[in-house]
Formats: sequence, structure tokens, C-alpha cells
Amino acid sequence: MPAEHAAASAAELVRRAGEDRELTREAGAAPTPERRRRVVECRRDNAEALAALVRRHGWPATDLVGPAASTAALTILLHATDLRFRLRCRDLIARAAADGRCPAVHLAYIADHCAVELGEPQYYGTRIDPVSLRPCPIRRPETVDERRQDVGLGPLEEQMRALRLRG
Repeated sequence: MPAEHAAASAAELVRRAGEDRELTREAGAAPTPERRRRVVECRRDNAEALAALVRRHGWPATDLVGPAASTAALTILLHATDLRFRLRCRDLIARAAADGRCPAVHLAYIADHCAVELGEPQYYGTRIDPVSLRPCPIRRPETVDERRQDVGLGPLEEQMRALRLRG
């Protein structure tokens, strides 16, 4: 990807993720059907834009678009509704993480997201059930903290303690 296109793509990803964050905040603060509709439309448009970028250039890894834009791309991906697209990107992110082109924690989030959507246990404990405020089922929970440490996440109990304090 040429440098000028990488810079423009990076700015667009950050802008789109910021818009999603702002619309979601507004919808959470004062929920209305119109605000919820705007969030859904924003996420659909963002996913379409990300899909077009991925088709042309592959996953927007940190080495191409920088850390903020790569994280923005992950945020957009996590909100995308097309599971096949998320699975395809999960595999691209896995390769980028293995090559050191994006943080391994990005793989942890999308791997867990996809596993839960497929009805499988997650690997890293990043997905929390919004009703129980407990982690969704975890594969081999006795070793989850080792896997979390490998990708730069703290112990699961620390994440849960922080969640309880915020909740």
C-alpha cells in the first residue's frame, strides 16, 4: 500500500471507529429508536468500508497504518455482523500477529469473539456475558491466565475485579 494511501486509510479507520464510539455513547446515555438505528447503520457502513480495504490491501496491520488505526480496524471488525468476514479477518490477523505486524492481543479479542459466536469456548476470556457479568465459557480455564499473559493481557480475575468496580 503506498504511503499516502496508508495515511488516508489510517485516518478513515480512526474516524469511523470514533464515530461508532460516539454514537454508541449517545445511544447508551439516552436510548431512542433513532439513536439505535444510527449505531446499526454506522456499524454496517464501517464494516463495508473495512471489507473493501481488506479486499484491496489485506488486514490493516500496525506496520501499514499505525497502532491507532489498526486498533480502530479491530474495533470495527468486532462490531461487524458478518461472521464469515470476521473469521476471514481473524485468520489474517493471526498471520499478522505471528509476523509481528500487529499486537497479539488483537488476535485474542477476535479469536474469542468468533469462538463465542460459533458457540465454542473462548481462549482468552475477553468476552463477558452482559447478563451475568461473568466470562463466556473458556476452553481449559485452568490455563487461561497463561494464554492471556502470552498476548499481553493481565490475569482474568483482575479484569473481572475492574469490571465489578465499574459496574
